[in-house]
Amino acid sequence: MFRFFRKSIFPILLVNFIGILGYSIVIPILIFIVTDLGGNGFVYGILGATYPFFQFIGAPILGRLSDKIGRKKVLVISQTGTFIAWCLFLIALILPETKLWSSNSEFTGNYIMTLPLILLFLARIFDGFTGGNVSVANAYLSDISTDEDRDKNFGMMGASTSLGFVLGPAVAGILASTILGEILPILLAAIISLIAILVIVVRLPESNPCMVDTGSLNLKSFRRFFQVEHKDCFSDETVVNDTSKNINTFRGVLKQKGVSLLFSIYFLTFLAFSLFYAGLPIYASTMLEWTAVDLGIFLAYSSFIMILVQGPLLSFLSGKVSNIMLITLGVLLLSLSFFLLSFNDLIVLYIANTILSLGNGLMWPSFLSLLSRAGNRSIQGAIQGYGNSMGSLASIFGLVLGGIMFESIGVIIFIIGSWIFLVILLLLFINYIRTRNTKTIENPTAEVL
Repeated sequence: MFRFFRKSIFPILLVNFIGILGYSIVIPILIFIVTDLGGNGFVYGILGATYPFFQFIGAPILGRLSDKIGRKKVLVISQTGTFIAWCLFLIALILPETKLWSSNSEFTGNYIMTLPLILLFLARIFDGFTGGNVSVANAYLSDISTDEDRDKNFGMMGASTSLGFVLGPAVAGILASTILGEILPILLAAIISLIAILVIVVRLPESNPCMVDTGSLNLKSFRRFFQVEHKDCFSDETVVNDTSKNINTFRGVLKQKGVSLLFSIYFLTFLAFSLFYAGLPIYASTMLEWTAVDLGIFLAYSSFIMILVQGPLLSFLSGKVSNIMLITLGVLLLSLSFFLLSFNDLIVLYIANTILSLGNGLMWPSFLSLLSRAGNRSIQGAIQGYGNSMGSLASIFGLVLGGIMFESIGVIIFIIGSWIFLVILLLLFINYIRTRNTKTIENPTAEVL
């Protein structure tokens, strides 16, 4: 066990866990903060879509930047943005609720837009635009992974994410019940973000093969830390096929072998899960008549199962079962689980939740591992950044559309999600038929997808 903490992967797992923990702390209390400051469900929905919208813009920029100046520097920038966003949250909770305007219509409902609410929107905009830490962390993991341990490493990354999602809401519920209310969880989130910055600076070596790590920071090396390394990070083969000026643009990334299909899967997966996360709270509170505690237990159980799958199980399967088999099995399980979610029965719902967690735990880390193999290694930050943007775009579309759709079609929304996963399976099958007789010449270590 102690050997694990000395592994090169541990610092990035710790950074990812700390970031997810800080993010997930606010999830169960955000709706209460919004309503206390004058907002309603409409304002909450717009606020929720603000983060992925600006992440859609910012993630590719940070991903491409990490290819040029290094992963470590961009992770510092990203976490600093998150820290500033939590500080804005704290200021919003302290400011007087100065009324700016109000609305009472059939479309928006009754809400009062106050100065603190505007500050919350600014915080989410700032955090979203600098919130490329997930894509950069995945690019970092790609840099330090070999073909032998790549699947296991991405499984551990998924487990650290799930652990953060388990502990964050639980900690928030405990702290929010104190005399300080919502202030204490937000303060803790800010402190956690500050700790993440320190961990990155002190413990995380640069991973980008084109960069030279500056080592520990001191007064002498501080200026050099944010200095761009003027190096030609592109191989001769890259220059022949693509110029260094456009290889890391969206069009250049799409030209990389297999990337367009992987981006389609990225988008469709996030779309299906966005419908799930948009419909489940409404489903739970209305048709199932669950309390917030019931829903919290349901989601915590899901995260706990994924920790077991993405940690021990994927570590065991790594090297024994191919990525494509794990992705295919995961997609089939996800499709089945979404179908079972349409049944109004507690036992069936928990069976569906178990299958969903198993499928997600097998499919998503394996998919990210496959994405990390795609394209030229020197633009892995751009690939991960644009992939993150595909997820953000799907989240915006799915979260907004999901709430509207559930009001009219109810649990059929979960069946639509089930069909989306079947479309993903069809894409995988068509591509397999198309490429089964071809060999990867450009990258012999890549799997045929």
